[in-house]
Amino acid sequence: MEALRTYRADMHIHTCLSPCGDLDMSPRGIVAAALAANLDIIAVCDHNTAENVAATIRAAERDGQGLRVLAGMEVCSLEEVHVLALFESCEQALDFQTLVYDGLPNRTNRPDIFGEQVVANEDDEVEAFVDRLLIAAIDLNLSAVVEAIHERHGLAVASHVDRPAFGLFSQLGFLPPGLPLDGVEISARCDLFTLLNRRPELADKAILRNSDAHFIEDVGKGYTEFDLMGPTLEEIAMALKGEGGRCIRRLS
Repeated sequence: MEALRTYRADMHIHTCLSPCGDLDMSPRGIVAAALAANLDIIAVCDHNTAENVAATIRAAERDGQGLRVLAGMEVCSLEEVHVLALFESCEQALDFQTLVYDGLPNRTNRPDIFGEQVVANEDDEVEAFVDRLLIAAIDLNLSAVVEAIHERHGLAVASHVDRPAFGLFSQLGFLPPGLPLDGVEISARCDLFTLLNRRPELADKAILRNSDAHFIEDVGKGYTEFDLMGPTLEEIAMALKGEGGRCIRRLS
């Protein structure tokens, strides 16, 4: 049987497709930055879209020296709570994207205000610009978002719960009882001890730290180390539950 090994993961990275993401956050740029940060696993999680996931996966397959790229998205619920949707495959992420796009308001992006929304290929060539504003809230509430992620065999992780905007506590003021989240995320600079003192309801939750990188220099500044059999979503799901020896080893 394959032995457990430790994987360093940053599972919240934006690309140049996110309107607030820097144009240097290209597929190849992200792969190079992840390798420089000694990451083993990353997840591409743009705002309400997964259109740059496949290119980043292809860039990693070509240049990534074993780097695993998971398909993801940072979706904004009706309550303006941000949730990471993490999937094993592009197909699952793009299926979820169809639901999300259907729920987005019909608003046009203003690049002069929000920034460009660039779809790039694995060679960092611009293939398209997304005109619809991607950072708006969709018309599904938080519970429905989590359910839709699970229906597609994904993991639902509440984004940056320590921040004063777009998190569970900033938007709702509480952790909804019975909400079947797979984990919660804290920011790179969050002091976990202080947070748990303030929010003891998180004590029994799987807690991840990610970078939420919008700029190349921030990739890997927050990460989680897992003990896994391999760099798959199924193994990460087991680690979040502490099953079969898989576990969260430490937060950066």
